[in-house]
Amino acid sequence: MQIILKKDVANLGHADDVVNVKSGYARNYLIPQGYATLATASALKQHAETIRQRAHKEAKFVADAEALAAKIAATSVKVSAKVGENGKIYGSITPAQLSEALAAAGVEVDKKDITIVSPEVKEPGTYEAEVKCYKAVKGTFNFEVVAE
Repeated sequence: MQIILKKDVANLGHADDVVNVKSGYARNYLIPQGYATLATASALKQHAETIRQRAHKEAKFVADAEALAAKIAATSVKVSAKVGENGKIYGSITPAQLSEALAAAGVEVDKKDITIVSPEVKEPGTYEAEVKCYKAVKGTFNFEVVAE
């Protein structure tokens, strides 16, 4: 029996895949649980149109994300932190601080999308961070930690 998956199913496929399964598995589990729909001729035609439209939107999202990644790569940020007598900073630099610094530089990024690439930021210097713009599109930027 041919079905169209609505959600990812382990060992079977990803959302929007058209797969063949045994009819009992489809009728008793996948379809009632909302994981799949029956692949009739009209459903397959509608599925193909949905995939085509989604590909067009996806291309726009990727282009916007790449433009944001380029803007982020061109941005350099300074973050101030309190430094002790031994030259180490108190606390740590967080993605929230980097998000605020990027916003001050004119780039709006959610703090959840920022990952500090450099190991641990323990003393003043230049470090690298990465921003997830969209699925596989990532932008990296350098930030400098300066003593307050």
